[in-house]
Amino acid sequence: MKGTIVALDHYQGRMAAARIVDGKLDDLLIDPPEHYALLGAIFRAICDRPLKGQGGMMLRLPDGETAFLRQGKGLSPGEAILVQVTGFAEGGKAVPVSQKVLFKSKYAIVTPGAPGLNVSRSIRDEEERVRLLEVAHEVMGEGNEGLILRSAAAGASSEEVGDDIAAMLELSHAVTGDAGGTTPELLIDGADTFALAWREWDQPDQLDDGEGAFERHNVPDLIEEAQGARVRLSGGAFAFVEPTRALIAVDVNTGGDTSPAAGLKANIALARELPRALRVRGLGGQIVVDFAPSPKKDRRQIEQVLRSAFKADGVETSLVGWTTLGNFELQRKRERISLAESLRG
Repeated sequence: MKGTIVALDHYQGRMAAARIVDGKLDDLLIDPPEHYALLGAIFRAICDRPLKGQGGMMLRLPDGETAFLRQGKGLSPGEAILVQVTGFAEGGKAVPVSQKVLFKSKYAIVTPGAPGLNVSRSIRDEEERVRLLEVAHEVMGEGNEGLILRSAAAGASSEEVGDDIAAMLELSHAVTGDAGGTTPELLIDGADTFALAWREWDQPDQLDDGEGAFERHNVPDLIEEAQGARVRLSGGAFAFVEPTRALIAVDVNTGGDTSPAAGLKANIALARELPRALRVRGLGGQIVVDFAPSPKKDRRQIEQVLRSAFKADGVETSLVGWTTLGNFELQRKRERISLAESLRG
């Protein structure tokens, strides 16, 4: 089927959301196992011990859990601070957190302690930007919070946007007002899968949130395919996306195409497909791509396609560049648990 379908259901007993574009799994969200802190959760944490030479601070969370704050300068052991979960911890490591706390909804992000009103740069229509800023000024008033209006706010009614801003502002006041205390505490949990899908995904052509939605749209088979390393590319080419302890290795193959341009065609197909392949597998960290053999003069074109593909992706990814051996390196933020890890939990 052509178009975009969002299916909301349960998979292996946990809430799950699948976005299917033209019959292909484009994104997948599954609630992590219970022992994981949800992305965006806000804690009152207690400073435990500084990490000398790194500038960071280990923190105490509720239930004996620990967190790692990268920038701990000026903090003292025993001090209570507000922190927000920014990623998922790997294999027993401390939860990564930040003191930059954000209150994020579909249309608005409220930023305590960082005043200023901003509109997403992707909203280019000047009249629309002015309208949204007028709504923001009316709701925000004078305070110590800032606001970012997200791209989804474009076209939404002033009432919807205003209500969204007001809800996030009220939540900000409630949480920051509860920052005091001497014990670690979860102040607000991160968004669950259904809430994340509503917040982060555009309006689909079809929304199916009834019982059996996954079966109706063949999602279990699509998930099974995503669990494998092989990624089908256009023109009969294929690639393998394989996590190791140190990095994600990506290998590109031309398949049965033996034409002079086979390498370039396969490499461009992989460049377009790579964000989706990483997204549905929940993969991040260091990524090394071993592209199919092609002349050095093709590298600029391949990199341009990569840059364009990742620009539309929701996860922060840095394109580092080519290595001496001709591989391409990327660094992708670990915003999700890998699909394999999620299904093991």
